[in-house]
Amino acid sequence: MKRILLTGAALAALNATPVFAQETLATVEERGILNCQVGLPTPGFYALAEDGTWSGMDVDLCRGVSAAIFGDPDKVEYQSVTSAVRFTALANAESDMLSRTTTWTAVRDTQLGLDFTTVNFYDGQGFLVPADSGITSALELDGGVICVLTGTTTELNLADYFRANEMSFTPVTNENVNVLVETYLGGGCDAYTNDKSGLAARRSAFPSPDEHILLPETVSKEPLGPVVRQGDDAWANLVRWVIFGMINAEELGVSSENVDEMATSTDPNIARLLGSEGNIGEGLGVKPTFMIDVIKMVGNYGELYEKHIGANTPIGIPREGTLNALWTEGGIIYAPPFR
Repeated sequence: MKRILLTGAALAALNATPVFAQETLATVEERGILNCQVGLPTPGFYALAEDGTWSGMDVDLCRGVSAAIFGDPDKVEYQSVTSAVRFTALANAESDMLSRTTTWTAVRDTQLGLDFTTVNFYDGQGFLVPADSGITSALELDGGVICVLTGTTTELNLADYFRANEMSFTPVTNENVNVLVETYLGGGCDAYTNDKSGLAARRSAFPSPDEHILLPETVSKEPLGPVVRQGDDAWANLVRWVIFGMINAEELGVSSENVDEMATSTDPNIARLLGSEGNIGEGLGVKPTFMIDVIKMVGNYGELYEKHIGANTPIGIPREGTLNALWTEGGIIYAPPFR
């Protein structure tokens, strides 16, 4: 699908009328394509190949919603914007949903005309430094120069951490993460701070990843998840329950490999998830078996995690023993039941 790169200037020139009525699903169906906003290309979450195709954990959430609506995961137009203008693009109805490692906060949820659907990844902010710097703790960064992405929660967290620890720092800011990373790699700052998942993703693409280390401190809570415009509860429900369906599928042992076999299961929980019982699809405005398409074409939550960011990927974010494990395995990835 065609890729759209929107700059701050371009967005400022748009005069799109915000859409707040209960009409997003109908608009998407009539258009025949889902406009899904991702960030600037980031390995593991929203990576862009040379042929223009997107992949990643957050990309697959877009694909899951497309599969639920159209029975086709690829009816998606990806919109790649900077962090500074992402919420404007969504609020102005340029995007139907935002799926790009975005932190759920009170201000964003209550003052921007937006709704967070659920959390699909639990993260926290950290620091990346050159291995040969000799720095082993964030508490050794007093007086340092820190690269930080503007227009994010990261800026405030950085200031709060240094203030709480009575340390000083000089920020180097930019709204373009690629510029910021090049600044760090060029020696323009002593450390680069971001969500730890983002640091791991960026480091995996460095020329020499082993020459950079993540410091042990986690200095914030970063619950990340997809976002929609406020005022369209039906659309928010659909996006939310596609993700809940992926999580429930993993918990129930339903995967892209066995979903056809599982479709005839007599287990009532699986039957409701896959649409042979109940009317959940009808309540969401899609066909009863929408989750069969989502799981078969995209996968369950665990499949997405291991494929894009798990321990055996270049990013190498382990899941076992973390918050992002299923609640049945000691984590807090948990979804309400399909009933």
